[in-house]
Amino acid sequence: MRMKVESDPTFQPMGDRCLIIEFESRVDPEINARVRSVARHLLTHPIEGVVDIVPAFTTVAVHYRPEAVRDGPPSESPYRRLCRSIERILAQGIARTDVGARVVEVPVCYGGEFGPDLDEVAVQCHLTPQQVIALHAASPHQVYMLGFAPGFPYLGGLDSRLETSRRSTPRTKVPAGSVAIAREQSAIYSIETPGGWNILGRTPLKLFTPETVPPCLLQPGDNVRFVPISAEQFNAMQQSRA
Repeated sequence: MRMKVESDPTFQPMGDRCLIIEFESRVDPEINARVRSVARHLLTHPIEGVVDIVPAFTTVAVHYRPEAVRDGPPSESPYRRLCRSIERILAQGIARTDVGARVVEVPVCYGGEFGPDLDEVAVQCHLTPQQVIALHAASPHQVYMLGFAPGFPYLGGLDSRLETSRRSTPRTKVPAGSVAIAREQSAIYSIETPGGWNILGRTPLKLFTPETVPPCLLQPGDNVRFVPISAEQFNAMQQSRA
């Protein structure tokens, strides 16, 4: 299936070697699907001079070498030539890429030492901890983008009953594998970093392994299903992957 962009995107330069394509400004699953589709098309149908394509929530960053962008009148700047090339591609329509998206099961040990914020989230949301776990595991999560740290997925689809603000005081260290929520999203910390999201649990899966291809377990467009496990199962799975 091919789609055409329903509203004209905006183009903005980001320095002299990057172009930003923005599809509206709100975080929305349909807008994010357009972003992923455009990014995939530009990756599989490379434009001369483009060296990297980076999708985000509502934007696609197009990194390029100005001296290598040659399609267009010599009187125009490389940035303007690249804009015109992308405008032509979008006008022709591109293939939709989220049909039959991959489903990845992510085991999670919720609460206790693995989920220090579970009880507080339950209080904020006027739910029991078990209800929080059930709602989180049942939410139709999808990877919107990777960012912040290598392999760190931002996930849409969180049940609206679990929407919470970020912690007022971020932690200086959040363990790798921590599954957390903030506002209308979930995330998984791919490596140990500081962080201010509310930690519900932890997965024994490794989200970022630089020695593998691809190095990131999750990719934009993946559907994620969180599966509650016990502490004993967590430890056994972690040891088997050591």
